[in-house]
Amino acid sequence: MMELLHLGPLSDDALEAAADFHARLLPSLEATMLAGADPLTLVFLPAGPDHRAWRLAAVQGLARRFAPSRINAVESDDEASTAACARWLDGAGGVTGQLLPLDGTGAGGVLYPT
Repeated sequence: MMELLHLGPLSDDALEAAADFHARLLPSLEATMLAGADPLTLVFLPAGPDHRAWRLAAVQGLARRFAPSRINAVESDDEASTAACARWLDGAGGVTGQLLPLDGTGAGGVLYPT
């Protein structure tokens, strides 16, 4: 079962947010992974496009460090879309190191073969 870890709020300034993430949150994320969280999805609140690079680099670095455990991240403040994406990621065994922006408007239901 996938674990969700909600992060934030972080600063609106990308440099300040990245520094806060690495100094304050990264040690506990690493401890969570070492404790056996697999798969883990980080949940960032939506932010400007200048946050994308540091968030993606952090998730990709964690995925490489803790492979074969899986870690991904979403950007969302919508609980329903976050839960739906977490369910999808839980079944997507080959997906790791990804940062997925969610808008909450939905593209319709995901159809699974029965």
